[in-house]
Amino acid sequence: MTSHFLADTAVLTRRSLRHIARSLDTILTTAVMPIGFMLLFVYVLGGAINSGTPSYVDYLLPGILIVTVASGISYTAYRLFLDLQNGIFERFQSMPVARSSVLWAHVLTSLVANSISIVAVVLVALVMGFRSSAGPAAWLAVAGLLLLFTLALTWLAVIPGLTARSIDGAVAFSYPLIFLPFISSAFVPTATMPTPVRIFAEHQPVTLIVDALRALFTGQPLGSGLWGALAWCAGILVVAYAFAIVAFRRKIS
Repeated sequence: MTSHFLADTAVLTRRSLRHIARSLDTILTTAVMPIGFMLLFVYVLGGAINSGTPSYVDYLLPGILIVTVASGISYTAYRLFLDLQNGIFERFQSMPVARSSVLWAHVLTSLVANSISIVAVVLVALVMGFRSSAGPAAWLAVAGLLLLFTLALTWLAVIPGLTARSIDGAVAFSYPLIFLPFISSAFVPTATMPTPVRIFAEHQPVTLIVDALRALFTGQPLGSGLWGALAWCAGILVVAYAFAIVAFRRKIS
């Protein structure tokens, strides 16, 4: 049973990845938009922002990586919604295909696509002057945290992909996620914000995740920040997975 599930998931994941490779607009949106943000903030707005660091791109990159993931997972909801509308799920149910493999294929596709976008953003940041004192272990920790964050948001994206009544509704959920980093420590220190905004910014998950990534990149002490970031990612993942599975079972029942 397990080998059957894994084989079906691998086949369906390759199918989804081929669709992405043929969709230039998906690639442009998930990779180029965050890179555009990074260019805008560093070369246009960066001179007016006091981040307290010698290089603004070093300060900015963790937040841009969060924006990259937030914009990329909207396509999970989009592709899932289209599969439902096109009757793909019904066709697969009439075939000897593990039901859950259809869902996991979309999740794995999101992990692969977002990983490629993240690598592209980091490479551009290096060209722009980003430098890190992180060793191999710290880079692995960065990759692990971003992977966990991507997985959590991907399962969150599955819910509107399964329950939305229109394509606009399926992708609109990602807009607040893209906007959330702007009310965090991603672009400016929270100390510069008005008190009500600062209180919100300091206690929302993006700030904890961004600060943990920034500390890993710069070799600073992590303290309890990393555990807080991991707790937020794990909590979102567990809740989103539970709701997504319930929505999936209702949809295929």
